Amino acid sequence: MYWESLPGWFWAIYYLFFLITAGTAAFCLVRKKNRRMYVAALLLALLLPVVSLWKSIARAEGMDEFEHFVMELLQGSLWAVFVLAGYVFLFAWWGMFLKKKAFGGQG
Repeated sequence: MYWESLPGWFWAIYYLFFLITAGTAAFCLVRKKNRRMYVAALLLALLLPVVSLWKSIARAEGMDEFEHFVMELLQGSLWAVFVLAGYVFLFAWWGMFLKKKAFGGQG
């Protein structure tokens, strides 16, 4: 059997994103009063890669993880919608976090 996979550099960036997000959220969680967003970011940074990996194990032969994700998303699979919503949340969280830091607000 042969399964396609995305290149190694992609996986390095992908997991580094989640590692940095989890570390930043944990650090901010300890120091800040507004904890809901930090808890959500930390939980998603830990949960999304696990769900994605778990669900991509059963993909069809010759299909990489991204193709499988898009196919499942187009079929309305609950896990794919959850993962997409999680990605959107984390990118929005980073945008708000960096915007607050850039303008000197509490972040």
